[in-house]
Amino acid sequence: MNEKHNIESLDDHEFGKRLGIVVAVFAIFVIAIVVMLLNIQVINVKKYKQKAVRQYERVITESAQRGVILDRNSRMLAESIESVSFYANPAIVRHTPLFNEKGKSVIDKVTRKQKVYDNSIAVANLFARHLGGSKGLYLKELRRRTGMAVLGRKIPMAKALRLMHENIPGVWFDKENQRYYLNVAAQVIGSTDIKNNGISGLELQLNKELKGVDGTRIYQRSATGNRYPSPDAKQQDPVKGNSVQLTIDADIQSIVEDELLHAVNKFHADAASSIVMEVRTGEIIAMANNPSFDLNQRSTWSPEKSRNRAVTDSYEPGSTFKLVMASAATEVLKRKAEDRVSGMSGIMPIYNLFIRDHEPLGNITFREAIMKSSNIVAAKTALAVGSEKFYAYTLNLGFGRKTGIGLVGESPGRVRPLARWDRTTLPWMGYGYQVMATPLQILQAYATIANDGKLMRPYIIRKVVNAEGKIVWESAPKIVRTAVLPQTARYLGKEYFKAVVDSGTAKSAAVPGVTVAGKTGTARRAAGGSYSKPVYVSSFVGYFPVENPRYAIIVVVENPKTAYYAATVAAPVFSGIASRMMACSEEMQKKLSFCSPEQALLDSVSTVTVPQLMGLQGRDAERLLKWYNLEVQFSGDLDGFVVSQSIAPGQRVEKKRMIRVTLAGRNMNKKSS
Repeated sequence: MNEKHNIESLDDHEFGKRLGIVVAVFAIFVIAIVVMLLNIQVINVKKYKQKAVRQYERVITESAQRGVILDRNSRMLAESIESVSFYANPAIVRHTPLFNEKGKSVIDKVTRKQKVYDNSIAVANLFARHLGGSKGLYLKELRRRTGMAVLGRKIPMAKALRLMHENIPGVWFDKENQRYYLNVAAQVIGSTDIKNNGISGLELQLNKELKGVDGTRIYQRSATGNRYPSPDAKQQDPVKGNSVQLTIDADIQSIVEDELLHAVNKFHADAASSIVMEVRTGEIIAMANNPSFDLNQRSTWSPEKSRNRAVTDSYEPGSTFKLVMASAATEVLKRKAEDRVSGMSGIMPIYNLFIRDHEPLGNITFREAIMKSSNIVAAKTALAVGSEKFYAYTLNLGFGRKTGIGLVGESPGRVRPLARWDRTTLPWMGYGYQVMATPLQILQAYATIANDGKLMRPYIIRKVVNAEGKIVWESAPKIVRTAVLPQTARYLGKEYFKAVVDSGTAKSAAVPGVTVAGKTGTARRAAGGSYSKPVYVSSFVGYFPVENPRYAIIVVVENPKTAYYAATVAAPVFSGIASRMMACSEEMQKKLSFCSPEQALLDSVSTVTVPQLMGLQGRDAERLLKWYNLEVQFSGDLDGFVVSQSIAPGQRVEKKRMIRVTLAGRNMNKKSS
């Protein structure tokens, strides 16, 4: 009896023990669940919420449309075109077979059942058919095991439109902005990267104004991979960037670039640059450089080609710097054009060195010395002016400091402080050595003479306008200072620099129908620290019309190989640019006809002088003859260049006279190249 009772007690104890273990395990399980829930719902709620959001929610950055860049006539120089990029989640594409290999639905219309296919093949076929390219490349992307598949970047909207309307599970698209350029003034305008940020030129300098503010779009994703805008999330619309209007004229810019290209090719030069400026306002009408690059093809870009030499490169200007000497001589020495000076037969010994002229000159007038570009007379005149006053005129005419145009990388040039001048500095500076200047500084100095001695701040950005059309900021003409007296400026232009073009070293710079004043410069450039090797910079700078100046142009050609004198290399380029400018620019024609006595004379008489047409493009020749009230009959393609004209230039004929013009390609016109 007792044994039976003991056995039952042991069984009850064992059962209780086992029950306790079960209860304890269950309690631990419940506690673990509670702890896990607390961890998910309370302790690490942010972490798990973000994880969940990543699975079903996607934040898309919608790029703001970059602002446009316009020329002075509101022609588009740079704009952003909307494009589309396609992406895919390969896993969703592969496991949602809604298409067969021919791109047709695999849902049976009768049974409503799906047939099983590898959907990546169908999607690859679809993209290859609509976008072109290899089906294999799309398939390779869609069969990748990790990451996102890229099916197309920056596809034009028109080409992408049909794919955008396809409802393909696991495939989505983003709209992007792609920059497109008219492809002129490449170094000035600059370019952008794939993220829509400026990387050079004005695109970089004005990146903040042009870029705008990106927007955000928040999407949620269903189990099938379809996206839809999140109903509760705040969507941020992008804000378009500001528009920028430049002072550049796209037509004139194209003319300048074309003339530089042919000069570089003809003379096998290393590089060339040119600037056109409105002398009364300081507006830059054109600023061109060669070599250049294609703004729409990033592969053509290089640091060398993207450099804006017109403002970044300084050089010893040579004879174009004689403007400083002539200005100081007129005001300090009271020198007149008829005063007699000695050219010392072409050789001047000084400090155990020699200054030489390119031709021996004896006793001549000061006008002849400038016309024939005598280095000896320039050096002797600078010595007579004296260091302090010569230095003052150098600074007053804008040398040794930035012009204020505000372009990235502008060089101030180099003018030694007086304390660092040695005994050779003054005579050598008299004819443009031991001083460094940029093409823009040289042009600014001559534009100052053209503008009655008032030095203008050059500018190239006219205004910045926001998306609502309101002006954010605007540039205006600014007189920096009066560098020389008005009567001095007019005297220099008419007595000296007009004579240089009419009868001196720059006859090849003449422009039919317009009076021109200017100066050639043929400077030897130091190479490897020495002047022993003949490396030259050929330049011409001038303005027109002399009676009432409007425009100034500089042309600089670096290291021409087949010829180097500026009269042969740079001056004809000036003439070509000016002639074509007047032929194609209505704005210029109006301004010149308003101010030019020659035009008034043409309007008052029944005969006109036939202009030089050789080398002009057919359409430019047509405009020029129309301006002269002459009729034209063409033989050849209007896109060709003039190789002959029935009446020689310079002859006077009755208005409305027919001029027969023969056109051919540039390669057939050796004289104009």
